[in-house]
Amino acid sequence: MEREKIIVIDFGGQYNQLIARRVRECNVYCEIYSYKTDIEKIKQLSPKGIILTGGPSSCYEENAATCSPDLFKLDIPVLGLCYGAQLMQLLLGGKVERATEREYGKTDINVDNSSALFAGVPEKTTCWMSHFDYISKIAPGFKVIATSANCPAAAVENPSEGLYGIQFHPEVLHTPEGTKMLYNFVRNICGCAGDWRMDSFVDESIERLRAHIGNGKVLCALSGGVDSSVAAVLLSRAVGKQLTCVFVDHGLLRKNEADEVEEIFGPAGSYDLNFVRVNAADRFYIKLAGVEEPEMKRKIIGEEFIRVFEEEAKKIGSVDFLVQGTIYPDVVESGLGGESAVIKSHHNVGGLPDYVDFKEIIEPLRNLFKDEVRKAGLELGIPEKLVFRQPFPGPGLGVRIIGDITAEKVRMVQDADAIYREEVDKAAAEYKNANGTEPDWMPNQYFAALTNMRSVGVMGDERTFDYAIALRAVKTIDFMTAESARIPWDVLDTVMSRIINEVRGVNRCLVDITSKPPGTIELE
Repeated sequence: MEREKIIVIDFGGQYNQLIARRVRECNVYCEIYSYKTDIEKIKQLSPKGIILTGGPSSCYEENAATCSPDLFKLDIPVLGLCYGAQLMQLLLGGKVERATEREYGKTDINVDNSSALFAGVPEKTTCWMSHFDYISKIAPGFKVIATSANCPAAAVENPSEGLYGIQFHPEVLHTPEGTKMLYNFVRNICGCAGDWRMDSFVDESIERLRAHIGNGKVLCALSGGVDSSVAAVLLSRAVGKQLTCVFVDHGLLRKNEADEVEEIFGPAGSYDLNFVRVNAADRFYIKLAGVEEPEMKRKIIGEEFIRVFEEEAKKIGSVDFLVQGTIYPDVVESGLGGESAVIKSHHNVGGLPDYVDFKEIIEPLRNLFKDEVRKAGLELGIPEKLVFRQPFPGPGLGVRIIGDITAEKVRMVQDADAIYREEVDKAAAEYKNANGTEPDWMPNQYFAALTNMRSVGVMGDERTFDYAIALRAVKTIDFMTAESARIPWDVLDTVMSRIINEVRGVNRCLVDITSKPPGTIELE
C-alpha cells in the first residue's frame, strides 16, 4: 500500500526496531533498511524523512559502516542518532574523535528549544547517552543546539538543508522528552500527516487481500497465538470459506492449550472457519531427538510445520496460498531487515525451508509490531481476552527447554508453567479486587522454562538429582526492550513450593532477572 513513510537506515545499532516503533507511535509509517541500501532504491521509496541509527563502530575507522554523502542532498530531512549524527558530520566536513571519557547512561543536557527539533522541550532535560566518540568540529552550515557537561555538540542542526544530528537516544524511555523530539522531526520537520492508523490498515488489508487472492484457496497456519489469530480473522473477513485454518499440535504447547485453541476456533467456536486440527507431537519429537542447538531446533520445527501444512493442503485439494502470522520484529530479528545481526531465526521466517509447495506465502501482518497487531485485532472485533493473551513463540516449548527435547521434559515444563501462571494471575486478581487497579509489578509476559542443569536436592529424606526450572517475567510495552518484573517474594515462594512438590523431576527453581537487551525475552 502506498503511504507516506519514514525510513530508518540501520548501521547495526541495538535500537533500530525501537526507533521505527517510536515513529509509528506518531502515527507515521516507518520501515528499516540496511546502510548498504543503494541510494537509487532510497529515492524510489520516496520517504518523507530519513533517520540514521546508532552503531557499534567509530565512523572514522577503516571499513566502518557508511553511506553516500548524496544521501544528504536529496532534499529530504535527515535525523542522525548517535553514530548516525557523527557520520553525518564526518561526511559533510566535520570532525569526530575519541573522547577522553565515555558518556553513558542518563545525562543532563541543555537544549535550544527555538530549534524545530526541540520545540516544546524544556531547556534543561535528561537523555540517554551511549558513546565513546564525540563531534569535535561541526560541519559547515551547522550550529550546536544542545550541550552536556562532557559533550560540546550534543545536538546540531542545519535547518536550511533539513539536517539534524543528536548524540543521544531519543527512542528509549530513559529520554523522557524523546518521543516529543521524534514527533517534532517526523510530523513538523518532515511534514507527515500522521495517517498510519489501524482502522485504515484493516480496511485496506481486507480489500487488498480479496483482490490479490481472487478465487484462490488459502491455508492459514493457526497456532492460537495473537499473531496467527489476527491473521486468520483478517483472511476470513477477506475471503470467507476459501480459507482453511490448520492448527498443528506439535506437542510443544502450553498445558491444555491445544484443546483451548480448538474450543475457540473449532466448530463450536465463535468464528465460522474451516478448522483442521493435526495431532503431530510424535512426529516432531522424532525430528528433534538429540538436537540441542537452538537455531537448529527452530529450523527443524519450521520445516516440519511446512511439511504438515503441505500434506493437509493436498487433502483439501489445490491450495494456492499459505498464510502466516509473521510480524515485523520476526523479520528484523531473523536478519532480513536492517543491518543488525541475526538474533534468532523465527520458525516462520529464517526457519523456512528453501522449497515450499505453495504458489505464494501471504504475511498480512509482516509490517506490524506486536502492539499494532493487538490494535488490529480489536478493530476486527476479536475479544480482548484473546488479543491481550501472552505472546507464545512459534517453536513453542522447543525454545523454552534448554538442550534436547523429550516428551518427559515437555511434561515438566508444561506443569511448572501452568503453576507459575496460575499463581501470578491469582495474586494479581487479589490485588486488583482489593485496590481497584492492577499491581505495578504485573508482568506482560511470564513463563517457566526448563534449564539443562541438574542438581542435588533432598526430598522426603532422600537424595534427588533433578532439573532446575527458570521463572521468567518481564514488563514491556513493545517487546523489543523489557525489564524484569518484580513479582512479590511471597508469590514466588508459593510458586517454588508448588512446583517442587507437584512437578515430578524438578527439585530447584531459579528466577531470571535479565533485561532485554542484553538478553532476549525467551531463553533460546
